Amino acid sequence: RSSEKLAREAEQLELAIETLEADQAERLAAASPVVAAAIEAITEAQKPARRPLPEHLPREDVIHSAPCTCPACGGALRRIGEDVTETLDYVPGRFKVIRHVRAKLSCRACDTVVAAPAPDHAIARGRAGAGLLAHIVVSKYDDHLPLYRQAEIFAREGVNLETSTLSGWVGATAAALQPVIDALAAEVMASDTLHVDDTPVPVLAPGTGKTKTGRLWTYVRDERPFAGSRPPAALFFYSPDRKGEHPRAHLKEFRGVIHADGYAGFNELFAGNRIAEAGCWAHVRRKFFDVHAATASPIAKEALDRIGQLYRVEETITGVSPDHRRRERQQRSKPIAAALAAWAEDTVRKLSRKSELAAAFRYMRGRWTALGRCFEDGRLALDNNPAERALRCVAIGRKNYLFAGSDAGGRRAASMYSLIESAKLNGLNPQLYITDMLARIADHPARHVADLLPWNWQPAVADRAAA
Repeated sequence: RSSEKLAREAEQLELAIETLEADQAERLAAASPVVAAAIEAITEAQKPARRPLPEHLPREDVIHSAPCTCPACGGALRRIGEDVTETLDYVPGRFKVIRHVRAKLSCRACDTVVAAPAPDHAIARGRAGAGLLAHIVVSKYDDHLPLYRQAEIFAREGVNLETSTLSGWVGATAAALQPVIDALAAEVMASDTLHVDDTPVPVLAPGTGKTKTGRLWTYVRDERPFAGSRPPAALFFYSPDRKGEHPRAHLKEFRGVIHADGYAGFNELFAGNRIAEAGCWAHVRRKFFDVHAATASPIAKEALDRIGQLYRVEETITGVSPDHRRRERQQRSKPIAAALAAWAEDTVRKLSRKSELAAAFRYMRGRWTALGRCFEDGRLALDNNPAERALRCVAIGRKNYLFAGSDAGGRRAASMYSLIESAKLNGLNPQLYITDMLARIADHPARHVADLLPWNWQPAVADRAAA
């Protein structure tokens, strides 16, 4: 987390620079033309180079007519060229109505009426196009705009849509995309390593006017650090509580190693040989960071420095093969960890057992076997940060929604987060991806549903591919 940086002064400096730049722009706007020109001349060299505006954006020409005669002598003018100044502008998203016109023909001989077949819609009996449906779900789950706010935005464009209508469209969209989500789940659970984490989400308790605490679980596959062949993906599940039975049900088909944070509900998973645990050094570091932030303890600072050495090794072996990563860790990281263990063993004897610092050492020593597993397997990561990054969208959305409306709403959110986050992990624009899927899903062969997964997806329309 960014709040765990030791040098918070850098963040404060960035904020101060932003304020100074805004102040300078305000002064420049209020200054006289002569003073403004002088200020611009001084600061021009410090500004970043101006880039050309993107070529793919549509251009709209505004023609400025020149005088017909020479203002100096009144003579005739001839065209010798033109000057073009480009300005980047923004127009709010526009609605459009697509009219599906189907010709009806009648047979002269037998009066049989023939008409073109009706087009498939993304949702049955729906009047919303694929692009609008994708915009609504991406705005809700990725841009964190509740439906009532979207309805207010649409109303400003002259389109009045009830929140209940939008809610119905979101539910129908999630149902239409469920085959793709099921295929995504099967792919993720066939992985060898996963990052696992969960986060609370308030859920409205029916009939009470209060909220209960549900959970959103994420299972992330990310083989990019060791140049793996499988593409990254994030799978989300919802549960009404945090009982260990839920991750056990999610992982019933999984065999391999999971990166976890020491949650006791996983312990039964590790009882057999089907699933092994890889510990999270970021969670260990966090314990010492909290102590250092509160007390400026030099012992906590030394622990942070020693753990930092492990991360500096990791920076040099990202994106290389598992065998190479394992060799480097054996030669460089494992001795650092061994020295840390010996230092911890000697240091903890001098601390009060009731202190937060001693608790941080106990947390590390109690998970030492799981923490050391990454030194023996180059496919494993040092921490569980990919799962925490995937859950960031939930944390931001939680501040906007305040609560989910029901358990069904929680499950629907998990499905949409799965598609959106997996699309983003594969470098796709979620709105373009979901728009194209919704336009095709109705008549897409069920046996080829894997073709619609983010890493296999090919846009059906050429201009969407270009976008």
